[in-house]
Amino acid sequence: MLIKNVYNQNIVFSGDLMRIRKKKWAQPELDACNFFIQKPEELKGNWQKSFANDNPIELEVGCGKGTFVAKKALTNPSVNFIAVDIKSDMLGVARRNIVNLFEQEGKECSNIRLTAYNVDKITNILSPEDKVSRIYINFCNPWPRGKHNKRRLTHPTKLNLYKELLVPGGEIRFKTDNDELFEASLEYFAECGFEITYTTYDLHKSDVKDNIVTEHEKMFSDEGILIKYLTAQYHGN
Repeated sequence: MLIKNVYNQNIVFSGDLMRIRKKKWAQPELDACNFFIQKPEELKGNWQKSFANDNPIELEVGCGKGTFVAKKALTNPSVNFIAVDIKSDMLGVARRNIVNLFEQEGKECSNIRLTAYNVDKITNILSPEDKVSRIYINFCNPWPRGKHNKRRLTHPTKLNLYKELLVPGGEIRFKTDNDELFEASLEYFAECGFEITYTTYDLHKSDVKDNIVTEHEKMFSDEGILIKYLTAQYHGN
């Protein structure tokens, strides 16, 4: 087991698994947070009511420390964002980062909703009525061992769930540092009936204009690792 400090957070690496250390303050802070959803199942089909507007909804699965969704929300105030991660400890960090970034801009966070949930069961909390227009998957665990591939957030078992949520013509944006995961994901998207509308093996030298650099992205780039990126559109059955 290797223990190291990443971005001032204590992370434990063990085999294929990465987990953030238990943070006793995380759940109490989430409980008091006005944009954390305690019972997301109750909002299935009615997420617009949580935002109290008719703005389009975009979803980040595996939102981690929340800096990506915070920056997206700040630069796109007319879009509603739902950010999901399975670990409350990670979401506690995300909440702090979101609040800090909004406070730096002198704004109140009104277009983000955080919730803790297993992406394997995402259709328990979201439905076609929620009209998700875009899904973001950023630097998910590559799960390199063959027997673990089904845990990938781009695996067909997940993509077929996302298809149930996306509006016709909705898209997924995916980026990773991992070559094998990217190549496999290109096959996954095609297998599940998505149209790959954009691909680059070097995002930072591409013509993508609205990329938001995440903490992981900066770390990998600083190490000389190229960032792979694609957009995939689903037109429905």
